[in-house]
Amino acid sequence: MEQTGEEFFHDFRQELLAGAEANGRFQLDEFMETVAAELIETGFTEGFELCHFRAQRSMRVDGYWFNDEGVLDLFIADFDSRGELASLTRTEVDAAFKRIANFFEASADKGLSSELEVTSPEYGLARQISDRRDAIRQVNLILFSERTLSGKIQALPDTEVGGILATYHIWDISRLHRQRSSRSHKEPLDLDFQQMFGKGISCLPAHLGTDAYHSYLMVMPAEVLASLYEKFGARLLEQNVRTFLQARGNVNQGIRATILNEPGMFFAYNNGITATAQSVEAATTDSGLVVTRVVDLQIVNGGQTTASLFHTRKRDKADLSQIFVQMKLSVIDSQQSEMVVPKISEYANTQNRVNAADFFSNHPFHVRMEGFSRRIWAPAQKGAPRETRWFYERARGQYADAQSKLTPAEQRRFKAEHPKPQMFTKTDLAKFENAWDDHPRWVNLGSQKNFSRYAARIGGEWEKSPDSFNEFYFKRAVARSLIFRATERIVSAQPWYNGGYRANIVAYALAVLSDITKRRKESIDFLRIWNAQMVDSVLEDAIAVVSEVVNDDITRPPQGISNISEWCKKEACWTRIQARTETIANLLSPEFYDQLVPQDDQVEIVKSAKQTQRVDNGIEAQRKVLAVSATDWARIHRSLLEKDLLTPKEEGVLRIAMQMPTKVPTEKQCAILLEVLEKGRAEGVVVKG
Repeated sequence: MEQTGEEFFHDFRQELLAGAEANGRFQLDEFMETVAAELIETGFTEGFELCHFRAQRSMRVDGYWFNDEGVLDLFIADFDSRGELASLTRTEVDAAFKRIANFFEASADKGLSSELEVTSPEYGLARQISDRRDAIRQVNLILFSERTLSGKIQALPDTEVGGILATYHIWDISRLHRQRSSRSHKEPLDLDFQQMFGKGISCLPAHLGTDAYHSYLMVMPAEVLASLYEKFGARLLEQNVRTFLQARGNVNQGIRATILNEPGMFFAYNNGITATAQSVEAATTDSGLVVTRVVDLQIVNGGQTTASLFHTRKRDKADLSQIFVQMKLSVIDSQQSEMVVPKISEYANTQNRVNAADFFSNHPFHVRMEGFSRRIWAPAQKGAPRETRWFYERARGQYADAQSKLTPAEQRRFKAEHPKPQMFTKTDLAKFENAWDDHPRWVNLGSQKNFSRYAARIGGEWEKSPDSFNEFYFKRAVARSLIFRATERIVSAQPWYNGGYRANIVAYALAVLSDITKRRKESIDFLRIWNAQMVDSVLEDAIAVVSEVVNDDITRPPQGISNISEWCKKEACWTRIQARTETIANLLSPEFYDQLVPQDDQVEIVKSAKQTQRVDNGIEAQRKVLAVSATDWARIHRSLLEKDLLTPKEEGVLRIAMQMPTKVPTEKQCAILLEVLEKGRAEGVVVKG
């Protein structure tokens, strides 16, 4: 049953209170981080950095993010930890936007940074706005509110702030509710081409009349594509492509050269764009069929082409009027999109594929981690009445979806077994792992860019040794999450902590701890932390010591760098802190070192876990093989034999499968049969199981 707005508000508030306590954050910080995480996940913004500043009633800011394309997102909060759902008036909205606009203007043109404390986050932001003044082409002013806007949210017209294009966005509790409730978990873009560009886009229908799937071939004017990218940016890119592109430069030099030197040949040289949509409206005109409206346009291949058209128009003042791009547009209903879109994206992106096919949520690594999280019980904490599970959210919204059809009593049981603080996502996992594995700089790049690097790293490791990702890996990841969250709480409680740069301090503090143990050829005892489901006082004390040194180091960036958050994204920051590792190590207590375990012990644990995983893989392979009937194996055999696609070994193993259950294939034979099964599916042999 659909939640009412009131019910959603109260659930959201309880979630917020629990999150603030679990993460050691002020409620305002937890509110901003929670809403920002939703928006990052769906591409509305690329990242989020907390930064609270207010001067009487005239100026305020609560967060920001600079992207690489001259766009600055400035966030402001309407939050007072209200106990009941209240209304937000247009007057209050205007006042909030005025305060954040004042902050931008004061930073850009009135030297606000000179009045601020040099080590404060607000100084770094104000100074960065001033330094980048000429490079900022657009500022997005974004209001997060725990209230609900009176009436339906109307589009607020763009204006200028300090001579720069300013857009206005309100994320009130109702809009957040709609986003979480929708099947796609994001607000789809609704593009009316006639309204936006004065005409539809020429197309040819490319489907065969089937209701399940419609497709169009379109000739997109480059001006239209560049304008759409300018207005909507990364929201146009399907999430995996968005993540993929963030690890690369914005402009493909070959595409740029064609735009500038041979615009008439662009259509011939370029591979074109593959895109999907929830729905498409077309109309017949004198010049043929045109697409007039597209709902939820997502580019699944050709993101680099789109971005390059925009950047070359902007930076090189290129004329795009003679350039056209072919687009294959597939209409996929929202029910099928989770399965179909990643496949389209994976197959379409093979020409510039990274190892993990950009690490889709249905990559076997994520499927395996999800399996562990649903199967493995975490030991009960001391004094706790029951064991619990850590819920790994492989695909967005799984935690909420798992509860959606439960009765209230079943929901209570589910939450008792899977407490919300023990839910973690793909981007959370990437953060925990990269901080420990010598990559704190990546963690500071923001969740999406950090995830793209984790994806490439783990994707490569999976190709070499999938058995490395086993029960021990899962338990170690949970232990690392316990340490990560404990570090957040510890930093917030320190007398030297002034309310800024917590995320930066945490990532580097954990990387330093990891570095100290590696140099001693030892390791934190992650299994002990898993078994206790908590961090003990000895490790807490060590974290406090390391965090203070890290804070002291990062808040003194080299001359010429004014923004500490930007400094933390540079390799030089990690190199400088690493140079102090031995000194920091001498500050830690003997008790800390007594708790470390030799790396050799860890190697033995990993080796044993790999062997167990191999056995599990064999059992799983047998289960899958036995789920296919002997009759279906015979059909596969017949089909592949006719096409001469079977090796002698495969044919021999298939003959055993055709005699099941009289004969049962061995584990090794089952592994071969699974490959044959895929070969059969590729040839169109459909089997159940």
